[in-house]
Amino acid sequence: MPLYPKIRTQLTEQDLIDSFGGYDHRLRVADGRWYDTKNLSSDFAPLLAPRAPRSDTHLRAAAIGEKEALAYVDEFGTLYYNFLPTPLTGLAPGDKQLVGMGAYLCVFPDKVYLNTENFSDHGSMEARFAPQSASYQMVRADGAAVSASYIQASEPPAAQNGAYWIDSSGERPVLRQWSEAQSSWIPIETVCVRITFETMGVVPSLFRELDGVTISGSSASLNGDKTICALGGGEGEADWITVAGLPAQLPEEPDHSLRIERLVPDADYLCECQNRLWGCRYGLEGAQCVNEIFCCALGDFRNWRQYQGLSTDSWTGSVGSDGPWTGAVNYLGCPTFFKENRVHRVAVAPEGAHAIAESVCRGVQRGGARSLAVVNETLYYMSPSDVCAYQGGFPRGISAVFGEKTYHGAVAGAAGGKYYLSVLDEDGDPSLFVYDIAKDIWLREDELRATAFARAQGALYALADGALLCLAGAPPAIGVTPEEAVEWEAVSGIEYLEQSDHKRVSRYQIRLRMARGASFSVFVQYDSDGVWRSAGSILAGSAATDSYLFPVRPRRCDHLQIKLAGRGDLRVFSLARILEVGSDYR
Repeated sequence: MPLYPKIRTQLTEQDLIDSFGGYDHRLRVADGRWYDTKNLSSDFAPLLAPRAPRSDTHLRAAAIGEKEALAYVDEFGTLYYNFLPTPLTGLAPGDKQLVGMGAYLCVFPDKVYLNTENFSDHGSMEARFAPQSASYQMVRADGAAVSASYIQASEPPAAQNGAYWIDSSGERPVLRQWSEAQSSWIPIETVCVRITFETMGVVPSLFRELDGVTISGSSASLNGDKTICALGGGEGEADWITVAGLPAQLPEEPDHSLRIERLVPDADYLCECQNRLWGCRYGLEGAQCVNEIFCCALGDFRNWRQYQGLSTDSWTGSVGSDGPWTGAVNYLGCPTFFKENRVHRVAVAPEGAHAIAESVCRGVQRGGARSLAVVNETLYYMSPSDVCAYQGGFPRGISAVFGEKTYHGAVAGAAGGKYYLSVLDEDGDPSLFVYDIAKDIWLREDELRATAFARAQGALYALADGALLCLAGAPPAIGVTPEEAVEWEAVSGIEYLEQSDHKRVSRYQIRLRMARGASFSVFVQYDSDGVWRSAGSILAGSAATDSYLFPVRPRRCDHLQIKLAGRGDLRVFSLARILEVGSDYR
């Protein structure tokens, strides 16, 4: 009986990857994750799919802001709202903060405002008035004129009922009136000075009653922050205002150096919270170093120096932590301010006694103020070391998948439960990352460098090199041009063909479905030689959708990487590794 050689069958196993988890730029990449990605989307996760096309609005802008509709400033300094030009023109070039408060939109550092419901209501938050001459008269709160019979430190003798005496014995003068019924000089609590000007109608057009103003150059010793108690003037009547205060002596001659100003402080960063605008400032202001958080009067973005002893007053609080401010945001109804290693939250009190709480933790990276964005009640931002999620306690890092690369210049937006983050790496190269909050998936979309994001009417807009793009959602019909078929890529981590027990990957099988006109290609790089070699491609036929099983047979090597690439709409369902099982010996 003849003896024939025995043929040993090759045992095989299969590892199936049917859940794709997004971007992971670490040295060891878990199955289903990708060392690099381009233009992929998590919308169809766990399937691998390209993102939706973007839209070009064909508009140029220098700054954008979000409100109920999109607001942007064009290259020529005109503010547009809901794609319509507004009367605010001639705005200075440079970076801007567009902050909404009720129906109003406030533009900083220009310090101008626009009522988005009524474009005729617009103007400057500040007002300045330097009259050629001004005269003074002491009056009571009801406007009745006051003429002092005595101005001295010692008490005068009994006088006619209703006579006035300016008591100068103390540090501040006090107005007293003789009362026959009480046989004594009774102090008058509220005393005002009426300032009259030569203009007619100018003052009522600049100021309003209860405006907090700063007076300088007054020969009547009225310099400082004052509140306008009343004002008037107009056709046929000289302008006038009354301010609280009692000077020791009113000048008899007209004043020619008076200056009245309603000022808005310079702020590093601003936000709106509880019907106020809140700002912060660090640095020199004149000869004084300031490190403050401040807010305007309740419901009045024009007044930042209104002090009447009421809960609605303006407010300023000093901060002891060192370093410049790096960002501000309204988070869960609290004005929240950041430094690189601090978080300061303002507890807004109904009675006006606001308090600042401080937490020593990772703050916002310097230059990353625009990375602050709230997604599903969680605040996300770029810290000096990583991307953080903050929920009012201590921040939590969520960007370990970035690996060893560090980033700066972060700018972020939020839409559809996703956090869009545009950053620069160590070499200044840009990347746009998208984090899907619900699925915990990061993806790197492409090299788009956005300098601002704004969400309005269900669409997310980005400002990139002066061009206004719509990244997500449907913009209004304004002649936008949708992007053509999206080109995408997914690069695997390093795959080691020879396993520890001498299993060897004999082939890969990729199962996918492609829409009409889509293309799909596979490339392989062996032993990190930097060369991507084609392993085949598919061009979808005329059918609406086609399903394919794409095989890849790698050659013998120590390790490899696989790159999937394509153009158009498709879905990758799974990637299978077919392993050949060897013996304990090589």
